[in-house]
Amino acid sequence: TLAFVAGLAAHETLRQIAPEFAIQLKWPNDILTANGAKLCGILLERIGDAVIAGFGINLAHHPDTLDRPVSDLRSLGANPPEAQAVTEMLADNFARWLHLWRNTPLDNVLRAWDAAAHRHGSALSVHQPDGGKLDGLYVGLEPDGALRLRLADGQIRAIHAADVFLI
Repeated sequence: TLAFVAGLAAHETLRQIAPEFAIQLKWPNDILTANGAKLCGILLERIGDAVIAGFGINLAHHPDTLDRPVSDLRSLGANPPEAQAVTEMLADNFARWLHLWRNTPLDNVLRAWDAAAHRHGSALSVHQPDGGKLDGLYVGLEPDGALRLRLADGQIRAIHAADVFLI
């Protein structure tokens, strides 16, 4: 569930930098523009007892060779601050969300994440680690943070690990 902390910290940072732009979290921790272009990606990796969080926030440039829409703050019309200032803002936001995650019920973090995420009923394509693919509608989060996906037959499937795409 640390991925939700990282996502919320990055989302809050981007809202502070460019409050005029509509952005949304995508499960579990990517940030997209209103039209679905990726603005930020986050990777978490465990090494021993530590977790390393890597944040890729597109401030002034973005790759143009990816197989999905991608954008950056400058292309959207913002005047982003220098990377060092963004890093400091992100660190402060991460520390605040980490404190909440450690000291309150997980539901507080998950509710905040859900409020900043794509809307309930959003169509998603889920590419599972085993190569399987599921399409369905986002219907919220499980108490442990798993994505709840409503399939075409009405069944709700809990997704714990996958690449998720808005469709």
